[in-house]
Amino acid sequence: MHNPDIKARTIAMCRAGVPNIKIARRLGVPKGTVGYWKFEDRARHPDLYPASIECPICLGTSPTDRPYSYLLGQYLGDGHIVAKPRQHTLSITCCNDYPVIMDDTQRAMVQVLPGASTSRVRRTGCIDIKSYSAHWTCLFPQHGPGMKHTRKIELAPWQQAIVETYPWEFIRGLIHSDGCRMTNWTEKVIAGERKRYEYTRYFFTNVSADIRGLYCWALDMVGVEWRVANWRNISVAKKNSVALMDLHVGPKF
Repeated sequence: MHNPDIKARTIAMCRAGVPNIKIARRLGVPKGTVGYWKFEDRARHPDLYPASIECPICLGTSPTDRPYSYLLGQYLGDGHIVAKPRQHTLSITCCNDYPVIMDDTQRAMVQVLPGASTSRVRRTGCIDIKSYSAHWTCLFPQHGPGMKHTRKIELAPWQQAIVETYPWEFIRGLIHSDGCRMTNWTEKVIAGERKRYEYTRYFFTNVSADIRGLYCWALDMVGVEWRVANWRNISVAKKNSVALMDLHVGPKF
């Protein structure tokens, strides 16, 4: 027998969409018991539970384009999917210094797959933004065993169509995950006087040649000039191109 208050709290969390395993750990209730109480309560009060998740890929439609393009960039940069028999978890790691990016990432998850619950898991220096649904592997067919740079990464035709429609959202997602906006400086001697000059540039860093290639492809679409800084870094430093990046991407917050 369990304390009625524990059962009431369990049911309240179930109705709020909290995963069974998290409820079990938080309240000290066996996961099987949580599942049974949830089954009984949902049978009596189906209207109090979130609607079933409808996967656009399974339905033969397209995900919400603009948020998906941004989330795709985030996933290719700092995201991964943990696949289990009954539950897949999309996880995107965000640095603690950028709370606005955390909000943008979690909002995009909710918009792309409404009904899938989300959470934040604190780690040293960063937070994992997580969303729970077996359909994330449908939405990100790039998922596979091992690290992304060890396997071929290419977009499905429907993904390519979305990025071609919203290239800036894709670029923004990539910069928010694996990029930065920085100020460089140099000194020059002019008429005998040493002067300091500062200039802004964008860097995108990724060890996957395929992902770097997708970033450069998107930059080409929007007319941004880029160059290969080294084997894993793509630089945008031309004044007009930096101005474009500032207009559509800007500093990370």
